[in-house]
Amino acid sequence: MAGSGDSTRAILFALGANFAIACAKGVAAFFTGSSAMIAETVHSLADCGNQLLLLLGMRQAKRPASPDYPLGYGKEIYFWSFLVALMLFSVGGMFSLYEGIHKLNHPGTLSNAWWAIAVLSFAIIAEGVSMRACIQEVDKARAGRSFWRWFRESRQAELVVIFGEDLAALLGLVFALIAVVVAMVTGNPMWDAVGTIAIGVLLIVVAVFVAVEVKALLIGQSVDANVQADMRAFLESQPRIARVISLITLQLGNEIMVSVHAEMRDIGTSRDMIDGINAIEAELKQRFPNVRWSFFEPEMEGCGRDDQDYGSVEPIA
Repeated sequence: MAGSGDSTRAILFALGANFAIACAKGVAAFFTGSSAMIAETVHSLADCGNQLLLLLGMRQAKRPASPDYPLGYGKEIYFWSFLVALMLFSVGGMFSLYEGIHKLNHPGTLSNAWWAIAVLSFAIIAEGVSMRACIQEVDKARAGRSFWRWFRESRQAELVVIFGEDLAALLGLVFALIAVVVAMVTGNPMWDAVGTIAIGVLLIVVAVFVAVEVKALLIGQSVDANVQADMRAFLESQPRIARVISLITLQLGNEIMVSVHAEMRDIGTSRDMIDGINAIEAELKQRFPNVRWSFFEPEMEGCGRDDQDYGSVEPIA
C-alpha cells in the first residue's frame, strides 16, 4: 500500500531555501545596485509566500466538520495548492518570459557577472538541499513507482506542488547560471535573455502540469488506486460479505470517505447483520486510518442489484 510523505517537512525546507536565496540576492543587490538583482530578490520572496500559502492551506484543512461542511475542510488544501500553481504561472513564468523578451529586444551590457555567478551558485546549493528533502518525502509515498507516475497519481496536492516548484526552481537556476557564464565568455548579452526566456517557459510548463493534477483533486478524485484495491480485497475477505457490489471512495485532503454496497450472507437476525457491518467498518478504519467517513448499504445475498462501480479499480503492478 502506498504511504504518504511528510509534506510539512518538504515545505519548511523549501521555505528556508527560498528565504536564504532571497537574502543572498538582496546582499548582491545592495553592493552592486543592480535592478535585476532587486527584481530577483522580490521573486524569491514571492516563492516564500507560496510556501506560506501551502502551510496556511494545510492548517485550514484540519478544521473540524461543521453543519455547513459535514465532510470537513480537507479539500481546502487543494484550493491553496491551485492558487500557488497560478502564482508560479503568472509571477514566475509569465514575468520571466516578459523579462526575457524585453532583454532580447533591448539588449544591454552584462554587468556584475561574478556577483550573479556567486549568488546563483549559492542558490543552486540551497535549492538542491530543499530538493533532496522533498525527494526523501516523495520516496515514502511513491511505493516503487516512477516519479512521473507518482506525480500523476498522487493525492497529496501540497507535496505535488512543492516537488514541481523545487524542480522548476533548481532547473531554472542551472539555466540561469549557464546563460550568465556563456554571456560573460562570449561577451554577448543575448544569451542572458535566452536563458531568461527558457526559465519562463520551464516555469509555465511545470505550473500547467501542477494545475492539471490539483484540478483533478478539486473536482473530486478517488483514493490512490493501490489503496482502493487493498480496501476492496479487505472487504471481499470478510466472511459476512458475499459480494462487493460497488466501492466508491473520495479523497478529502488527508482524509477519505468510503461508500460500500455489498451483498451480505444470511448470518442471523437483522441485529446480527447490523453488528456485523459495524465490526467491518471498525476494522476498515483501523486498517486504513485515513478513513474518516464510511457508509455501508447492505443487500441480502442473491437480491443485490448491480450498481455501476465507479470506484472499482484494478491494482497497479
